[in-house]
Amino acid sequence: MSFLLVAVSLLFATTAFAQDWTQWRGPARDGMIAAAVVPKVWPNTVKRGWSVEIGEGFSSPVVSNGRVLVHSRRDPEEIVTAIDLATGKVAWQQKYVSEFKKNQYATQMAKGPNSTPIVVGSRLITLGVTGILTAWNITDGSVAWRNDYSASIDTSKLFCGTSMSPMLEGGSLIVHVGSDVHGGRVLALDPATGQERWSSKGLGPGYASPLAVTVDSVRQIITMTNGSIIGIDAANGSPLWSIPFPDDWHENIVTPIWTGGALIVSGTRQGTHAYALARTGGAWQPKQIWKNADVTMYTASPVFANGVIYGLSNKRRGHFVALDAETGAVKWATQGRDGNHASILQTNEHLLMLTDAAVLTVARRTPDGFKEEKRYELGTGATWTLPIMLRDGLVVRDANSVVRLHWN
Repeated sequence: MSFLLVAVSLLFATTAFAQDWTQWRGPARDGMIAAAVVPKVWPNTVKRGWSVEIGEGFSSPVVSNGRVLVHSRRDPEEIVTAIDLATGKVAWQQKYVSEFKKNQYATQMAKGPNSTPIVVGSRLITLGVTGILTAWNITDGSVAWRNDYSASIDTSKLFCGTSMSPMLEGGSLIVHVGSDVHGGRVLALDPATGQERWSSKGLGPGYASPLAVTVDSVRQIITMTNGSIIGIDAANGSPLWSIPFPDDWHENIVTPIWTGGALIVSGTRQGTHAYALARTGGAWQPKQIWKNADVTMYTASPVFANGVIYGLSNKRRGHFVALDAETGAVKWATQGRDGNHASILQTNEHLLMLTDAAVLTVARRTPDGFKEEKRYELGTGATWTLPIMLRDGLVVRDANSVVRLHWN
């Protein structure tokens, strides 16, 4: 009997942990979904469960310890909400004033927030559109600490305001703040107190989120500025290298990918590039390996598996593509009109592609051609954020709500 209880407890703990989705693009920031929550057979339909209105924004929700945590906005305030995953009941909700003037060419877009929160231990850390960084105690929503970087951010020149999603690296919280006008700073902070450990100054940030990789025994943080790709020493913030990546509208949005041998970066006007990172005589000298000008990723960050990059190019009114990571050659591409945006995740065998029209496509993850297996009309409003897969369904954020969907 005791053995059975222990086994059941371990199973519950394992599946609960598998459902946790605690930062941008998941536990490893690579869009990989845990095998424990992937259906053995994809259901035919989904049915709607609870729905909680939370306000506008493009910040993806996260899940931790049975709660959905989401950052949103009801102008002029930003809101943080904790929702019970099982029942949809709001456990707590906090708000703070975050006024700003938006770029005149982007007034039809929501005012954010755009940055996906990160769970660090018992705290949720959010980065608002004006650069207000807050650590919330997940239990009750009380503020553990707050750093206000809004004085260094001129949002009137930005389409989307601060958009990068914080990252934990080497025990430090990594954030990128600033603007086109004031320049930028990549900061390493103590996640327990918010105190600064190091700062690296440079160009204003792009909208992309960083990643951390080890190259030639050096751990480095790679991210996009408004006009370049940069590598920073993760230990002390020292600049290692920089690659020009200019954009007329400073729209460097796509999260870079490291394949283990190449850095993959894409932009709507630059196309998709691969760079080798190596040192010669102690100096880092990035070198372009290939460029595919015809595959232009705009707001959709790709995923990588087994030598293939899977993404959404914004040409042909949006079409899904698979690229050979070694050569940049297109291995397959859909006909087009797939969507203006797609949030792309992966399992060991499949791709999940949720478009802005709330259509979720499940396709076989293969370089041999686009092989759709299931298509779900989710029946929500416009979806611009990453979904979260659970054992029995999904959590999806639409234009104004968080929605629980169940496999049917």
